[in-house]
Amino acid sequence: MNIQELAQCAPAINLTITASDLKDFAALLIAETKAELEQSISDSKAETYLSSEKVMEMMEISKTTLWRWKQRGYLVPVRIGGNDRYRLSDIQKIVEG
Repeated sequence: MNIQELAQCAPAINLTITASDLKDFAALLIAETKAELEQSISDSKAETYLSSEKVMEMMEISKTTLWRWKQRGYLVPVRIGGNDRYRLSDIQKIVEG
């Protein structure tokens, strides 16, 4: 049983530990925190791309309005597989003002 498991099972226990045990525990905490932060950063960088139909539905706009926004550079699509896709982050910026 490691220090972390022991602390979870018996949080009020008094321990005498070695410096190497404490060092190992610190390394474990650092590794876990690093993994959580990397996952959080990775998740925040993930982009969602929406079809024209989904954008029109979300924004409650017509096909003509979406076309006009595209022509004016207000909402610029990304071509994926020959189809226009719109970044969810761009749409959220428009909604937020």
